[in-house]
Amino acid sequence: MKKSLLLAILLSFSLGLFAQDAVVISGIIKDKDSLEPLAGVSVRIKGTNSGTATNNDGRFELKTRQKIPFILLVTLIGFQAQEFEVKDLNQSIVLNLSSINIQANEVVVTASRVEENILKSPVAIEKLDIRAIKQSPAPSFYDALENVKGVQMTTSSLTFKVPNTRGFNIPNNFRFMQLVDGVDMQAATLGVPLGNAIGPTELDIASVEITPGAASALYGMNAINGMSNLLTKSPFVYKGLSVYSRTGLNHVGEGTGRDISNLTETAIRYAMAFNNKFAFKVNASYMQGTDWLSDTHTDQNPNNLKTANPAYAALDGANNIVFDGWNKYGDDALAGSNTVSLTGLTIDGKTNQTLTVARTGYWERDLISPKVDNLKFDASLFYRVNDHLEASYSYRIGKMDGVFQRGNKIQLDNVMVQNHKVELKGSNFLVRGYLSLEDTGDSFNVKPLADNMDLYSGGSGSVWGAKFKNALNTYSAEHGGALTSANLAAATQYARQQADASRVQPGTQAFEDLKNTIIKINNWDIKSATIPDAPETGGAALVQKSRLYNLEGQWDLSKQVRYFDLLIGADARIYDIIPDGNNFVDFSRPIDERNTPLDDGTFGNDVSYKKFGGFVQTTKTFFAEKLKLFGSLRLDYNPEFQPKLTPRIAAVYTHADKHNFRVTYQQGYRFPAIFEALSYVNNGRVKRVGSLPVINEGLGYLENSYTQASVVNFNAAVKAAGNTDAAALANRDLLKVANLPNAGPERINSFEVGYKSIVFNNKLVIDFDAYTNTYTGFLGQVQVYVPKDETVGTDPAVIAMIDRNRDPNPGTGGNAPSKGQDRYRVYTNAKNTYTNFGSALGLTYNFYKRYVVGGNVSFNKMKANETSDIFVTGFNTPEFSGNVSFGNRELFKNVGFSLIYKWQTPFLWESPLVTGKIDAIHTFDAQVSLAIPQAKANVKVGGTDLFNRKYLQYAGGPTLGGLYYVAVTFDGLLNK
Repeated sequence: MKKSLLLAILLSFSLGLFAQDAVVISGIIKDKDSLEPLAGVSVRIKGTNSGTATNNDGRFELKTRQKIPFILLVTLIGFQAQEFEVKDLNQSIVLNLSSINIQANEVVVTASRVEENILKSPVAIEKLDIRAIKQSPAPSFYDALENVKGVQMTTSSLTFKVPNTRGFNIPNNFRFMQLVDGVDMQAATLGVPLGNAIGPTELDIASVEITPGAASALYGMNAINGMSNLLTKSPFVYKGLSVYSRTGLNHVGEGTGRDISNLTETAIRYAMAFNNKFAFKVNASYMQGTDWLSDTHTDQNPNNLKTANPAYAALDGANNIVFDGWNKYGDDALAGSNTVSLTGLTIDGKTNQTLTVARTGYWERDLISPKVDNLKFDASLFYRVNDHLEASYSYRIGKMDGVFQRGNKIQLDNVMVQNHKVELKGSNFLVRGYLSLEDTGDSFNVKPLADNMDLYSGGSGSVWGAKFKNALNTYSAEHGGALTSANLAAATQYARQQADASRVQPGTQAFEDLKNTIIKINNWDIKSATIPDAPETGGAALVQKSRLYNLEGQWDLSKQVRYFDLLIGADARIYDIIPDGNNFVDFSRPIDERNTPLDDGTFGNDVSYKKFGGFVQTTKTFFAEKLKLFGSLRLDYNPEFQPKLTPRIAAVYTHADKHNFRVTYQQGYRFPAIFEALSYVNNGRVKRVGSLPVINEGLGYLENSYTQASVVNFNAAVKAAGNTDAAALANRDLLKVANLPNAGPERINSFEVGYKSIVFNNKLVIDFDAYTNTYTGFLGQVQVYVPKDETVGTDPAVIAMIDRNRDPNPGTGGNAPSKGQDRYRVYTNAKNTYTNFGSALGLTYNFYKRYVVGGNVSFNKMKANETSDIFVTGFNTPEFSGNVSFGNRELFKNVGFSLIYKWQTPFLWESPLVTGKIDAIHTFDAQVSLAIPQAKANVKVGGTDLFNRKYLQYAGGPTLGGLYYVAVTFDGLLNK
């Protein structure tokens, strides 16, 4: 009975929705100059979700139940938007649109979550529309982001690019949010944004909106540095069949480390709408190529450092036995994780001398695959219940290969990410829910791969060290019976050859067999040097799986309130992480069992991480809409931390209808990302751990540890004094207790001013902004040393810090072997407050006919602190960067071109993996396009880094060079 009553109510409601007969509005839209029909013009009824687009003949037909009079909004990129009032249902609508060369009065939604004119946005915002993307000399729409004012792009791989704004850049950027149609693209456990890897295809992108600076007041965590919002094409507007094909060449010339290679990408899109009620679209694309190579041989541990052997000048340069290469793994001397201390040596007649030696390791080029591909597919269904209500379902899946840099380098292989999204959108509200599924496939961690290959074939640290020391003694016996400064370099070279005699060599079948075995073992522990099939041996497999559940909604109450505009919203997110025993574990299990699988093959119960939030935003105009005030307040709650309030206030003043001035103050909080909060990386000699206090229980790295810097200074002094217990106790004051705090959210206070205008009869666009950001509780990593079973400050704890616990013959010289130490790299908050500031200026000028010249320059700088912090924060941003562009979208009929020059000043890149200087960059990109209207085709020929000047974007990253391509697009086929 109840079910029948409910069914009757729903049926009555549905009939009520369609009780009024639909009417048909039709017409034709043409180019005002050529009088040729315009295809793809959006025709929408103002204040509703009802709309359609013109077909290839410029005609449209729109069914609606809207009562007259109503307003039609008519828009097409590259043409002046029009509003047309429909008063008579029988009238024939004929409209002519005027072409414009600069699109400045665009509508954006990202800055305030509601539609607004980009000139009057309360914060800096940039937009790339379809025409800007087509005219860009970049090979893809995502590459075109690199040309946007204030954007710094980090290229880890052909398939993996990450944008950032306003400093503190890292390849896996936790501070910059990437959305695709409102869906967060951050891969939960990998901790990397995959906007270009699983996002829209080249054919389905409608526009990209980028907001530099904090956006936490409206979007919550992970939007502290900025965000990008990738918006796709509606099948109600963009109909028909489209096909895209690009082929290109990279690794041209010398210096890339690889032979010239072919890159191809193919995409297809099909969309159709029926009676303005139901629509669908399907997209698929496949890209493959040979990846850029990271092969920089720079030594980041030269012999003058205390972590090397500064007392012996003979071991400098190429003879450095503690070499730690940028792109070499298994030789990690700076972290102290791949070194052996050889004590009791006699050198230059001095007895009881100590040498620190790094394992040989392997180059990145020998450990990773050069071939990468990216397969993307998505499908969406849309149903318009009425003119004001639209329901949709979207499915998106992406599979990718590539390389990215976190605390280590990760080889991504068959990574799979899926999204399911349902959405109900009204004219004044939105409800969205989505599920994201992540699976790392056959990926592996490059460092434990190198570590374990050295161990399996070269022996454990003690075994390898004994070989090295015995070889030194053999060399000295055969060359006068002593080690001296004159023969020390040759002796150590000989010793390494002998110690490495059994080590597998790149290019051999033994090397490939061992590598393929290790990357399939899900255990990064470095426990023995036995054969690979022994149960306690280490591997390198990256096995991570997660689910993300997100529900959000917003409601515009402006019509109900009347006196001001009011928008409210809320969201909830739950991460469900499946423990893998290497990156994430079940913390309810005993410490010594967390990395051990249960009988059912799992590593315990799933781990959850949650956050909930809500916001309210009010806006009010004054003085005939010349002044607009914005105010918003957001509350975010994560059960692991205290609730946080995030305010934003802003004002935009418009003078003479052209000059728009803005000022904004906002706060932002960033809860630790999944990897920062919950990681328990079982990475052999240095365990990487998240920031939540539960992880520290039983380990003691927060309250019972010494800082890495102090341990390095301590050991340098102890080795110089003979590496004895007495020398250690005499230098105990060099050890500094870390006293790490329980980590909390990162906070930003941001102040911004800006000006935006279009002047000189709509020919010159001026866009300026300046900001200052203050970070407190900045989240980063610090390495600490915990004495095994001892308490910091005691004599046994001091002795435990001596490097000789890794000597192949510990306890020599009458000194008992120490218990040693456990080493942790901990996510925690900085003690200092950090302030960075900067500004950006963009100009675009249509100076003659359709010739347009533009340019932008950005300045970003971090204020120096008087005292150093517990870790390196890594500003990682050039002080000045910018570009200059020149082009004409129609130099001749159907022929256009564009050219852009990009530059940035040198800067220091700092990270736990690699630190070093990045040289200045100067590159030229260009493209020529040919439109073939009869075939609905466009041909684009171009190249990036035209003169093939090799460069690095970040330390440890790949060497980039020229990429030359031809792309052909067929758009709007079968659009009747």
